[in-house]
Amino acid sequence: MEEFRRAYCRLCKESGTEPQETVLQQLHQLPQGRLDLATQSLTVDTCRALGKLLQKESLLTELILSDCMLSEEGATLLLQGLCVNTAVRFLDLKGNNLRAAGAEALAKLLRQNKSIQSLTLEWNNLGTWDEAFATFCGALAANGALRQLDLRNNQINHKGAEELALALKSNASLQQLDLRWNHIGLLGGRALVNCLPSNRTLWKLELAGNNIPGDILRAVEQAMDHNQDRQTVFRESQARAQVLSKEVRHLREEKSKQFLDLMETIDRQREEMARSSKASAARVGQLQEALNERHSIINSLKAKLLMTEAALALSEQKAQDLGELLATTEQEQRSLVQRQAKEHRLEQQEAAERESKLLRDLSAANEKNLLLRNQVDELERKVKSQQEQLFLTKTELTNTTAELKMRAIQAEERLELEKNRSRQSLEDAEHLRFKEVEHMTRHLEDSERAMQERVQRLEAARLSLEEELSRVKAAALTERSQAEEELIKAKNQVRLEEVSAGSWRTACSTRRGESTEGLELSNKDQEKVAEVTRVRLELQEQNGRLQAELTAQEALKEKAAALERQLKVIASDHREALLDRESENASLREKLRLKEAEIARIRDEEAQRASFLQNAVLAYVQGSPLRTLSPQK
Repeated sequence: MEEFRRAYCRLCKESGTEPQETVLQQLHQLPQGRLDLATQSLTVDTCRALGKLLQKESLLTELILSDCMLSEEGATLLLQGLCVNTAVRFLDLKGNNLRAAGAEALAKLLRQNKSIQSLTLEWNNLGTWDEAFATFCGALAANGALRQLDLRNNQINHKGAEELALALKSNASLQQLDLRWNHIGLLGGRALVNCLPSNRTLWKLELAGNNIPGDILRAVEQAMDHNQDRQTVFRESQARAQVLSKEVRHLREEKSKQFLDLMETIDRQREEMARSSKASAARVGQLQEALNERHSIINSLKAKLLMTEAALALSEQKAQDLGELLATTEQEQRSLVQRQAKEHRLEQQEAAERESKLLRDLSAANEKNLLLRNQVDELERKVKSQQEQLFLTKTELTNTTAELKMRAIQAEERLELEKNRSRQSLEDAEHLRFKEVEHMTRHLEDSERAMQERVQRLEAARLSLEEELSRVKAAALTERSQAEEELIKAKNQVRLEEVSAGSWRTACSTRRGESTEGLELSNKDQEKVAEVTRVRLELQEQNGRLQAELTAQEALKEKAAALERQLKVIASDHREALLDRESENASLREKLRLKEAEIARIRDEEAQRASFLQNAVLAYVQGSPLRTLSPQK
């Protein structure tokens, strides 16, 4: 604020005038954001300098210029500076004898300034000139920032009240208007009463000391009470809407987290299945290599057998040659023939043994072939049983979906029952509150009549003591304002107690319904997640069993590949069976994917149903306060 003081001194020097010492003292003692120049006589030059400073000042929020004896020119200069100010929120111009020029300057201020929220114009003469006051009222109608306006003791007559009524019809921001101790009269009071149905923001209108009949004052008071109730209901609905929006956002975040966790688990399971399929493919490749090695061993054994047969044929040819030579050399070859016969017998015995061994191997191979056929049949039976189990899981899944739908229908029915019960309780509470309001209004009317009698006595004393007008008037004003404030406080206390009781009842009922619905929704979600995890675990177990059976079949395939040419047909059939099994596995995976998609669709439907339910609760909560006001209408 030292900069503000230096700037004031600089502007005074530029204009060739000396700065006022009283103003400098107030600027030196200036508190944060508040400039108090009350009861300081300000010159025109000082007003011009302050007006220029206020155009760019952004730290002052309160400006108090009460009882400063401002001239018309000084007030105009100050108000021109405030027209472009965006920081001042409170302006006090009490007791400055503002007249026509001041009213026009105030009208310009209200049209251009969008930051002033409280304006005090007590003890001026704005209502003396009708045209200037009409201009002021037109600017008030166009203003959208002013919340509080004090026009006490401004000589406002019934015409000025009519202009104010026209302004109040268009104004949508003014909340408090003080018109005490003017000359509004019966016509002005009627004009103000007629404008109040069009204004929904004004909740405090003071009209004491204006010679207005009691019925008009009561009508004004009823309109103000109605606007106050509307404002309280609006604030409560905004608070409830904010709380419900926070809860909805929290529920959406939790649902998104659960969905992301579920997607992560599904991705991990898919990765594990991909790794297991890669491992099984590598195992199949290894088994295929082992099968090829066995085939090469069998081919080598067959080549050895052919070589032995060729050797046997050669030995027989040699025996025939030796028989031919035996005729020529019988004696020499007799011993050789015996040796050859012995060797031949030994070779025949070995051949017989080899033949018997091959026959035994062939019978064993046939037995293994039969065993493999039995195993293939057993595997087919297992596949059929697994298909039956899959069908059972499908039926269980359909049953669970039907059960979930039934539970959702039951939840909706319970919601309707709760709505009817809460509606009945609200109607009972409204009836009780209406009786209490009637009792309090009768009590307040009695107290108001007593206060009116007291006001009449004070008016008689004021007329009889005109010599001491200022002192007695001030005392009467203070005493009357205190009495009216006590009456307003009592009314506000009663009204606040009624509103708080109604709000507590509605809040308790809505909170109870929301808690029960939230618990039911959370239980439903937990049951759905449990069902989904159980079905997924069963499908994983079935896949594990299928993988184990696939490995067993591959082992059988390895054994079957070691047999001879007769088993190739069976091996090819077995491979076809394996291909069928793989196709069945693929179909099972496709069915699993379809089931997961169906589960996701069911989850989305449940989320939509939950959102519809939440919207219904919001509509009910927002509509319930309006129903509580219906008996007053």
